[in-house]
Amino acid sequence: MPRAESTSSSHTLVAEIERHTGIDVRACYQCGKCSAGCPMSSEMRHKPHDIMRLAQQDRRDELLDDESLWLCITCETCSARCPNACDPARVIDMLREQAAAAGRGPQQRAIRAFHDAFLQQVRGNGRIYEAGFMVSYKIRSGALIQDVANAPGMLARGKLHILPERVKDLEDVRRIFRACEEDAS
Repeated sequence: MPRAESTSSSHTLVAEIERHTGIDVRACYQCGKCSAGCPMSSEMRHKPHDIMRLAQQDRRDELLDDESLWLCITCETCSARCPNACDPARVIDMLREQAAAAGRGPQQRAIRAFHDAFLQQVRGNGRIYEAGFMVSYKIRSGALIQDVANAPGMLARGKLHILPERVKDLEDVRRIFRACEEDAS
């Protein structure tokens, strides 16, 4: 078992997670139900139960540099299946916040580009605007012509709309974004 990166119990990853989320990751007994239900687990190097174990072991660097955090789609299936209410989705979300704040984030440009483009669309429209999302993602990821042949068929089937649809209370959505930015700083 690797040595913990921090010797002070108040500065351990376990303590930080509990302070920021109210979740005690030590309650996770590695049943694996979270990973069994995760639709992205086959793509992840560290599945949700592995992430919980690494957090218990205070392996912060390994976690913050792992792209598995960014592959989580926050469907919360893992949290719903957890018999101890350990809420792996919230733990993963908190770890992503730490990775982003430390400038560590994912190593793969496409994963970060996807998240940034998605949030840009939600902030601007209150919901996802598929065509705008696709253009923003393609520019950010550098994959400008990949899948471009799919666009006409998606337009013809009504899967891509020319103009964005905005939610009625867009200012409420933007207020949430501002509150999150204030909390992060």
